[in-house]
Parts: sequence; C-alpha cells; structure tokens
Amino acid sequence: MSKNSLTDRVVIVTGASRRIAIGAAVARRLAADGAAVVVHSWAPYDAEQRWGADDEGPEALVAELDRAVHVSLDLSAPDAPAALIDRARAAFGHVDAVVANHTRSGTRQSLEELTAAELDLTFAVNTRATLLLAQAFAAQHDDTRPGGRLVLFTSGQYHGAMPAELPYIASKAALHQLTRSLAVHLIPRGITVNCVNPGPNDTGWADADTRAAITRLNPGARWSTPADTARLVAWLLSDEADWITGQTIASDGGWSSR
Repeated sequence: MSKNSLTDRVVIVTGASRRIAIGAAVARRLAADGAAVVVHSWAPYDAEQRWGADDEGPEALVAELDRAVHVSLDLSAPDAPAALIDRARAAFGHVDAVVANHTRSGTRQSLEELTAAELDLTFAVNTRATLLLAQAFAAQHDDTRPGGRLVLFTSGQYHGAMPAELPYIASKAALHQLTRSLAVHLIPRGITVNCVNPGPNDTGWADADTRAAITRLNPGARWSTPADTARLVAWLLSDEADWITGQTIASDGGWSSR
C-alpha cells in the first residue's frame, strides 16, 4: 500500500491510551499512510486494571505523529461519542473514518459472579458507545468525500467458549452481529463497515503461563501483535478495500481456543 494512501483523510482511533497496545499501533500506521489522526483515550480505566495506565502515552503518541490531536473522554457517558466527533471536526474540519478500538475488558465474571452493574457498564462502553459513535459519524459524513469507513472490534467468542468473561463477550458479540446491518445501511452512502477480531494480542496484559499456553495453541506458534492488527485496519481504510463491507475478519494466525 502506498505510503500516502490515506492522505487528506481524517480518522478517529478510540482506545489509544497505551503506547504498546493496538490503538497506538493503528494510529502510527494510519499516520504513516498519510492520515490525520484523532487519538482518543480514557486513562482512568487503565489505571484500574492490572496492566495499569500509561500516563504519558497519548501525548507521547501524538508527538510522534505528523498531524494528530488527543481527546480524553469517558465513553460510558451517553453524550461522549457525539462529543468526540465534535472535537475531531473542530480540529480537522471533517471525519472520514472511525476505528472503534476502545473496550472495557479485564473484569472477569462467570454466570455465578455476574452483576447487573458490570453488564450495564460493559455494554455502555463496548456496545452503546460504539453505536452512538457510528450514528454521530454518519450524521456528519460528507458523502462526496471518498474513504468513508467504520471499523468495529470484536473478540474470539465466536471461535470458542469464554465462560469466565460473560459481560465482555456479550458486548463484543453484539458488535459482531451489528456489523452486517450497519454495512447494508451505510454502503449506499459510500461508507463501509467491517469488524476486526485481533486474536490474542501481545499488549502487555498476560502473565508468563498465559503467554506460553497461547503460543502452544496457536497454529503459527506465536501471539498476534498490535502491528498485525494495524496492517489489517490500514488496508480496510484504504481505497483498495472500498468493496469490502459487512465482514468480520480475524487477524489471529488461525487461532482457535478449542
């Protein structure tokens, strides 16, 4: 793909708070391909998780990129998705694509542990915010511009059972199933909608035993990396993928949780 294949495109990348994770890798790749990037983060969420926050991450990432701004917003708030679109338009005038990489995960609840509060919060962040972001993005999109793109993120729940993570997999399964309906609705306007499953991804969250187990199970004998995911996202945003829509694509080396 050409280095400048996304020149003049403006892309929002959500969930880009940690420099070693998927959102940051996607932002770097899109910037290298010529895009202006709106880097979204919400560090308080990371601070609550076992992997911790990257306190300087978003600002340092923006400093790496040619044309980029940082927006910190809690996407569990109902008005946050529209506010993110507004902030992006204020910075660059328009938004051509959204990569909805943000997620709430890491709170493991099986059926016996399940709580209404965790279900509501996980759906608010993963599903509701993504749908409202799609709505606000589509409402402002200039259909005369090329490159309208919406990329959602799911997980591996359709490959194998994840009984200890019910709020997470339920919210991600919803995005998986929404993809085709959103795609059919938006393709007449020149906006494609696709969904990415990045597979077990090496973003610093796993302990040594988990890393070894997944490496053994993966047919390619390694983990997915943020760069693997970023390459797929960059292609989906490119003009080469303008006839690819409604698809859920795994970038996982053939992984199956068995």
